[in-house]
Amino acid sequence: MAVSDDILSAENIAKRFGPVTALRDVTLRLGRGEVLGLIGDNGAGKSTLIKTLCGFHQPDAGRIVVDGEEVSLRSVSHARSLGIDTVYQDLALVDQLSVYHNMFLNREIVRWPLLRNRTMRRLARQHLDEIGVNIPDVTVDVARLSGGQRQAIAVARSVYSARKILLLDEPLAAMGAKEGAQILDLIADLKARGNISMILIVHNYAQVLGVCDRVNLLQHGTITFDKPTAETSLEELTELVVAEYRNRRMGRAAPA
Repeated sequence: MAVSDDILSAENIAKRFGPVTALRDVTLRLGRGEVLGLIGDNGAGKSTLIKTLCGFHQPDAGRIVVDGEEVSLRSVSHARSLGIDTVYQDLALVDQLSVYHNMFLNREIVRWPLLRNRTMRRLARQHLDEIGVNIPDVTVDVARLSGGQRQAIAVARSVYSARKILLLDEPLAAMGAKEGAQILDLIADLKARGNISMILIVHNYAQVLGVCDRVNLLQHGTITFDKPTAETSLEELTELVVAEYRNRRMGRAAPA
């Protein structure tokens, strides 16, 4: 049987919360080794889609295919067992724990009844160095690190856990230019490896064009635009979103 070029696909996904329809008939695909940029206005359904793809929400309709097999994602843990992990802007790091303890959070190496701290320190150092994350001291509490360093640790933890699909939900939110550049460089380095596929939610379209292979626009709970980044432009992406804003304003202004 031929191997699909897509490592993840969602077909005709719908998700409702009571009377509110967050996703309607969403079809999306992620190629092997690809970085897909997912853009859209606030409330378009981007985070709901990410939470559906990582098992946090179960869709009301449609199907999800991972590595050529249709799956019913029962939970976040189930999705992780299939190689899907999510890095949110709030990171899910524990400020009072060291870098290396956060790297092994919920999967600590134990020689009962003691933690194997020396081994975890060594492996954390080794892995951060391998993917080019500059953390001088893995014993320091993460509360003392910059936002860019903290986000890099969250990404590194997912990669180290043998994830093959990373879902990055606004990883550059509330970061300065220098910290944001650090994370974009890390994403570019992971992309160059070719064995990790990523979906990246970013509001800065220039960043999407700089690091992503393809871009999808989510509007009103459905994908309305799908192009390789090499075939679009900052002007086209901006105009698509501005046109939606104009249409909403005209719709509100129009008489009933």
